[in-house]
Amino acid sequence: MRRTPYLALIAASVALLAPLWVSGIRARAASTPDDELARGVQSLTAAYALVEHNFADPVSPERAIYEGAIPGMLRTLDPHSNFLNPSEFGDMQRTQHAQYFGVGMFIGAEGGKIVVMNPFPDSPAWKADLRRGDAIAAVDGHDTAGMDTGAVADLLRGPKGSQVSITVRREGAGEAITVNVTRGEIQTSQVDAFWLKPGTAYLSVASFEAQNVSRDVEALMQKLGELSVAGMILDLRGNPGGLVNEAVALAGRYLRDGQVVVSHRGRAEQEQVFRAKAQPSAQRYPIVVLVDRRSASASEIVSGALQDHDRAWLLGETTFGKGLVQAQFPLSEGAALLLTIAHYYTPSGRLIQRDYSHQSIFDYYSVRADAQNTEDVKATDSGRKVYGGGGISPDEKYESPRANAFQRRVAGAFFHFGSRYFGAARPHLAEDWVPDEETLGRFADFLRSQQVDFTDAELAANHDWLRDQIRYELYFRAFDKKTADRAAFHADPEVQRAVESLPKAQALLQQAERVLARRGAPAR
Repeated sequence: MRRTPYLALIAASVALLAPLWVSGIRARAASTPDDELARGVQSLTAAYALVEHNFADPVSPERAIYEGAIPGMLRTLDPHSNFLNPSEFGDMQRTQHAQYFGVGMFIGAEGGKIVVMNPFPDSPAWKADLRRGDAIAAVDGHDTAGMDTGAVADLLRGPKGSQVSITVRREGAGEAITVNVTRGEIQTSQVDAFWLKPGTAYLSVASFEAQNVSRDVEALMQKLGELSVAGMILDLRGNPGGLVNEAVALAGRYLRDGQVVVSHRGRAEQEQVFRAKAQPSAQRYPIVVLVDRRSASASEIVSGALQDHDRAWLLGETTFGKGLVQAQFPLSEGAALLLTIAHYYTPSGRLIQRDYSHQSIFDYYSVRADAQNTEDVKATDSGRKVYGGGGISPDEKYESPRANAFQRRVAGAFFHFGSRYFGAARPHLAEDWVPDEETLGRFADFLRSQQVDFTDAELAANHDWLRDQIRYELYFRAFDKKTADRAAFHADPEVQRAVESLPKAQALLQQAERVLARRGAPAR
């Protein structure tokens, strides 16, 4: 099944934003009066018969039902209920398991070509010297011209131990390069942790889509040495959500044992309350949580729980505002429904779902305005006021600077400059390398060669930004994405503000402990 790029984008957004509840759910229909249901089915059958007999072209029943009737029905319910075709549902399951068999790289569409975006360190693709920027020309002799990323990805996946021939075109290499890659077991992780400075740890969780998030956090914190942590920055910026259980496990490790993390209830499901399973070594230090307008669903469960229990200081922007829970209901032929079964509530009782009843799906995802419900006022453990209805409001606002006109104009050039900079040679940089003025000059020359309009004044005004973007792209190629990300986070002004805000988090933690001590520390 093919979808327009717009529909594919909406489907991806819906799937990623959903906090998914995947265990213990059985497909069942809520009771509906027989005559009302019969009339509805009769009308649908009659409408399909009219279309099938009278439409100008032959009608595919699969397309009419699976791409028309079912998605149309779901779109009348809420922005997050959705239909996944077999390919989309398969991709979701692979992501949740964080494991598949293939060559180990992300691919993307760039300039009409399918391009290697991120070969995973130590993966078969990495060992075969496939590089970021390589354009995939053929897989096992199949020309990829005109294929989308999903079709190429299907060609690259296969049984463990099997071989696949990949032909790429590389900047600076005169001839196409063909390599034979032995497929292996690929495991992915959405988590990273490292020291920002002695005593201050940084923990990034990119999403909660996979079932290994909490396990990876425990392993990384053990490796880091959690007993040495005096303060932590937990980065949930851009985290679109995922599995409820993983969010509960992450939030719960920082809370008191038995404290409520989240609850959810719906018409056909009994209320469920999820409680913390504390990690003793994670109870001592203050936490600053970074959030933004793209932090949604499961990441809002984490940030809402830590805020309601005064366990962390939230810094950034008001989060997306996604308070609906979806369950997966498999259908025939590998398809599935993602159906909203409940609303979730933070420990204080907040429903943070934004209103979606008077706007299109496009506006719901793309147009944002703070819309806290002042009538839904609750209190944290220490008595601070918090509100529902429009996401999680941070304790301290920090709005990342929006890209200016020059930055938007040149944003896509860094990827191609990286390919030109290294050419066919194996990328190599010193570990402490930073772009000098010569490198910045080379980038300016590259922009001119690509007919990108700019002025010397714009170059001067954006000097530091250009340096940081060039360093990120070239680090990505010479080392890997994790190394590039870590260098960027060290230089991130919002991360630096978070470090400066740790004393506020410490004061909040001490205040909450005093309040709970007076109350006998009940679990709410």
